[in-house]
Amino acid sequence: MSISSRFSVGIHILALIEINKSGISTSEFLAGSVNTNPAVIRKIMGMLKSAGLVNVRPGVAGAELAKELSEITLFDVYKAVNVVQERELFTVHDNPNPECPVGRNIQITIEPLFSSAQLAMEKVLKSVTLEDVVKDIATKENIS
Repeated sequence: MSISSRFSVGIHILALIEINKSGISTSEFLAGSVNTNPAVIRKIMGMLKSAGLVNVRPGVAGAELAKELSEITLFDVYKAVNVVQERELFTVHDNPNPECPVGRNIQITIEPLFSSAQLAMEKVLKSVTLEDVVKDIATKENIS
């Protein structure tokens, strides 16, 4: 299992809207870059809009960022697209055998480790902005 691809697609959408800010970022245009169906893009755009990260207007083609690049962290995108519920990135299997010493103790032993790992990942996501992502892409593509 892996984190939902909505997360990477959300980052992709936001970065492309910025890089294409002189053009019109329609769901069809964005879908062409992501290589997916425009309906998928519209669904994720709705999530990003609800989180206050993009502005879209019914009946008007295109989208724009609702905040400055430096104000949008990857954690904001992660939360916007409902990748996982709070403290549930890792889950422990239900109903281990209480007659087994491992079964009796596995949940209480590994749940704190899983929680710490998720918090560490989220801390990293909070430290990276969309501006960092766009600058890296621009450097790789020699875009000014």
